[in-house]
Amino acid sequence: MIDLNTATAEELDAVPQLAGHGAEIVRYRGERGRFGELRHLNEVPGLAQKTDGVEKHLRVG
Repeated sequence: MIDLNTATAEELDAVPQLAGHGAEIVRYRGERGRFGELRHLNEVPGLAQKTDGVEKHLRVG
């Protein structure tokens, strides 16, 4: 299980639903702060409605 708030771009890219978006997620996290819930991934540009099933791979710690 990967922690969304500490994961590297490479770790996030390994999650099938997030492949190719790891760097954008890390950048977003750096600018806006830690994620409070997994559903906040939908706020990352390019990820809206593409995150179904990430709870199998990610957690917010």
